[in-house]
Parts: sequence; C-alpha cells; structure tokens
Amino acid sequence: MVDRRAPPRVFREYDIRGVAERDLDDAMVRALGMAIGKRAAPGPVVVGRDPRVHSPRLFAALTDGLRVHAEVIDVGVVPTPLVYFAEKHLAPAGAVMITGSHNPPEDNGFKLMLHGETLHGAAIAELRDEVTALLQGDAPHPVRPMHSRDIIGTYQQRVMQELKLGERRFKVVVDAGNGAGGPTAAGLYKRLGFEVVPLYCDLDGTFPNHHPDPTQPENVADLIAAVKREGAEVGIALDGDADRIGAVDAHGRILWGDQLMILYGKAVLAEVPGAKFVGEVKCSQAMYDELEKAGGTAEMWKVGHSLIKARMKETGAQLAGEMSGHMFFAHRWLGFDDGIYAGARLIELLTRSTKTLAELADELPVMINTPELRIDCPDDQKFAVVAEVTRRLKADPRVASVVDIDGVRAKLEGGWGLLRASNTQPALVMRCEANSAVRLAEIKAVLDDHLAAARAS
Repeated sequence: MVDRRAPPRVFREYDIRGVAERDLDDAMVRALGMAIGKRAAPGPVVVGRDPRVHSPRLFAALTDGLRVHAEVIDVGVVPTPLVYFAEKHLAPAGAVMITGSHNPPEDNGFKLMLHGETLHGAAIAELRDEVTALLQGDAPHPVRPMHSRDIIGTYQQRVMQELKLGERRFKVVVDAGNGAGGPTAAGLYKRLGFEVVPLYCDLDGTFPNHHPDPTQPENVADLIAAVKREGAEVGIALDGDADRIGAVDAHGRILWGDQLMILYGKAVLAEVPGAKFVGEVKCSQAMYDELEKAGGTAEMWKVGHSLIKARMKETGAQLAGEMSGHMFFAHRWLGFDDGIYAGARLIELLTRSTKTLAELADELPVMINTPELRIDCPDDQKFAVVAEVTRRLKADPRVASVVDIDGVRAKLEGGWGLLRASNTQPALVMRCEANSAVRLAEIKAVLDDHLAAARAS
C-alpha cells in the first residue's frame, strides 16, 4: 500500500489551509472529515462553505468523511460568522467552515470547532497525525444522514434583536469583494432601515474585481470612490469570508482595526464601565492608551482568531480586536469574530452619535505608522527567521524592551517595531509606529537591517 501523509504545511496554528488543488486532495480531506466526525460523534456537525470554485469539491469530500461517524447539517454557502453562529444557535457537536478567507483564489482551507472550542495548536497537530494514519487504510462508506438548514434569516433576526439603534439614518456602501458576506451583510443593513449601496456583493470565488482583503489600501480604492460618489457616511469592507471588517469615512480615510477598537471600546465602556479588552501585537500603542484613559483595561495578546477567543474567555473581556479587522464582541454578541456584526455595531454607534464617522475619526489620535507590511518568506523558514531577528533585537542597545509572545515587538525611543510570521501565508508581517515620520523611518530601518542579517545568516 502506498504510504501517504497529510502535508504538514497546511496544518497551521489555528486552521488548515493550503493551495486547494495541490495540498487538499479528496483522500486527505475525506480523512480529515473522518477524524473530525469521530471526535464529534454521536452529535451532528455543521458545515458551511465560501464561494471559491473548489469549495464544492472540498465539501463533498469532507462530508463523505464526516458521515462515516456523524450526521451533517449543511448550512450552504455562507460567511464564516454564520457557521460560528450556527454552532451557538444549533449547539452541534462540531462545526467546520470551508474557506480560504482572504487568501488568493487558488487557496482554500478549514476552520474547525469541536464541543464549543475552536481548534488550534496541539489539537490541529493531533488531527494531522490522525489524518496521516487514516490515509493508510481504506475509506469507509458514509452512512450517517445529511440535511440542509437555512441560517441566514435567523442570524439577521438575532443581530437585530441585539442592536440598540439611535435616531440618525444615513447611506452605507458595502464592499464584500465578491466573497461570502455580501448578501447577508447588505440584506441585514437594509432590514435595519438604511439605504445600502452594494458593491461587489454578488458571490464569485474568482474575485474578479479586487482581492478580498481590506487590510491592503488598494483593495478598498473602489469602496472609497463609491462612498464619495454616493455621499455615504460610511463604507464597510468585508474580507473573503466576512470575519473581518474594514471601514472608510466620507473623506475616504481608512479606519484600521485598532482605530475601530477605540470607537467600539468607548461605546462599550458607556454601557459597561471598567470593561476589559484584548488587542494584539500589531495594534497601535495609542489604542491601548485610549482604552485605558477611557476607564477600560486593555491587554496585548497573540494574533489569531482561535487564540484571541480563548483569551477572551479566560479574562472575561467584553471586546477584542485585531489590526487586521477581526472584531470579537462578547458584549451583546457571542464572542466570535464577525465582520458583518461589527459593521452593524459601527452603524449603531453612529446612529447614537451627533457626530459623523468623519468627525469621530478627526478626534482619534494621530498614528504615524506603516500599514501591515507583508514580506515573502517560505513557510519552512519564516519562524526561524523571526527567532533570529528576536535574538538580534534583544542584543541591540537601541532597543528598550521586547515583547515576544507572538513574533517580536521591540520598543525603541519614540516608537516600536514588530516582526512576526504570518500563520496564514508564506510571509512575514512587519509593522512600525513612531512619534514622527523621521523616527518611523529610523525604526523601520532597524528592523530591516536585522531582518536582512537574519536571512543572510
């Protein structure tokens, strides 16, 4: 018998992801389904999928494997937050979202939940080993049933129940990048009573208009133009599976995740004085300072939806957020990252304010920083490179302190610089912030020099 192994590169820190036609063949995906189904049995498993062209194939193979041991509830082509919602609402034994998220069209993958917990770290490594073992044997026939369940209307109704809208109404542009969230988000905001201008809200897994990643400014250029053209107050961008939000104001300014956290956090503190918040290592120091100044407690944590959700449970935080636009509301929501709900909460706080989003943005601290810079680096090298940069920064006399809970965040006079390995792409992520443009360039140069030396060693 041919010895087959699950490719280690696709079993990542908090999901399973790779190039669909290279890494995710039917046999491997079926074995993954068997491994998950065995853990979930006898309870059912919810399965949703994004609109990528290979998602139907992966769905067929995965559910064939799942149904060896467990019943399947098919919730259809939906954004990731709706699978998380179904996991809470239907209380199944497990849930799987088939999605490549914001990765290129050729990528795909799986986000996994079992018994109320999102799998990450050692749990995913264990799955990898079991998948390899299952690949050595025969593939049993699926015997358990599968049935479909429409969850979109139930989700929208629950969101509407949780919101506390004020008096103001305004025009909203929604750019879903042809990803999974368009119909659900545009439909929800219309039901809330807003004039919605949909932009690329039809499902198309080839993403013909722009890449569905709102952290890259070029991907929100069309949204900015539409907001100005339509005279809208706010533009909301979603990534490919709608678990992340991007936002622009009427002047076309992008509000990054850490800036949105300041707005959301102050709104939460108005209802829950002393609330706790969780941010991550890419977030601006201004975010932590502003939330503390407003009476909250803000903790810096690791990047990653599974890791953030786990930390929120541990600390009882009301809200967590990532620079990349993942927003996790435990306050009046269910604690998972949900770009559509985050958009609704942004709309809500604007309806309750006498100020427009542009006026609120004017009051935010001026953050002189780089965007999230991605540097190509092979998966099998990126963690070693970051480890070497960490070693070098700790030995650098210009560095005041180092936080190494996730990559390395080095504090220097007048600012900080971060380098970490992406857990979703063969890339390093760099971000720097400083009190002046000159100092920003100097801090970035320090990181660039250490990175070049580390890659050369």
